[in-house]
Amino acid sequence: MKKKLILVTNDDGIFAPGLKALVSVAKKHGKVIVIAPNSPQSGMGHAITINKPLRIHKVDVFKDVEAYECSGTPVDCVKLAKNVVLKNQKIDLCLSGINHGSNASINILYSGTMSAAMEAAIEGTPSIGFSLSDFSFNADFSAGSSFISSIIKNILKHGIPNSNLLNVNIPKLPKSKIKGIKICRQAEGSWVEEFKEAIDPRNEKYYWLTGKFANNDPGKDTDLYALDRGYISIVPSGHDLTAYKSIEALHFLENIKK
Repeated sequence: MKKKLILVTNDDGIFAPGLKALVSVAKKHGKVIVIAPNSPQSGMGHAITINKPLRIHKVDVFKDVEAYECSGTPVDCVKLAKNVVLKNQKIDLCLSGINHGSNASINILYSGTMSAAMEAAIEGTPSIGFSLSDFSFNADFSAGSSFISSIIKNILKHGIPNSNLLNVNIPKLPKSKIKGIKICRQAEGSWVEEFKEAIDPRNEKYYWLTGKFANNDPGKDTDLYALDRGYISIVPSGHDLTAYKSIEALHFLENIKK
């Protein structure tokens, strides 16, 4: 039987430990090709590069795994994979991550990790973004590896019903403390932002974005609720941002005249 072709990418860069951890699991399930940014691209969302050329170079980073570094964004990596590196080949699954830090709730909108997976999903490839709730560069990714392996195996076998994208978040816990997996909805949350003002050596003001995340959702079926209780959260996601409940209520706007 022909091996499944698995594209692996991320937003933390080609040398990130989270990417190495994901590749080590993914290669058990098929032929892996890695295309990742040549530098960290966290918070890039769905940005693409249009004002300068993109460059990709083959790199020897992972043993026995073909890998490339890209000068662009995470979404650029996926586009180059589909249209250049893997042109005319069917990608069976796209994996993005493992991100250093949570991408639960509203964070999916800012995440380069999830945007890379979403880009592949838009192109028709089943895709999964993995994130660990630990921002440390030296985070321990081993606790979730067996769960990640099982998720990949099952999605390759069954697909993603009624969706093409999964947002998977893993709590910062030892393996023995992770209770299992919960299928959830995305929690309503927001960032309470603050800009720290300072003066640079040229005596000019600059601002540094800081803030705290606020969970505004009391629901017990959300990703944040699951993570707080020691479960891995899986949210079926997508790119359609339509607020369907408002369509009927807004028909009065169709009566506006010139």
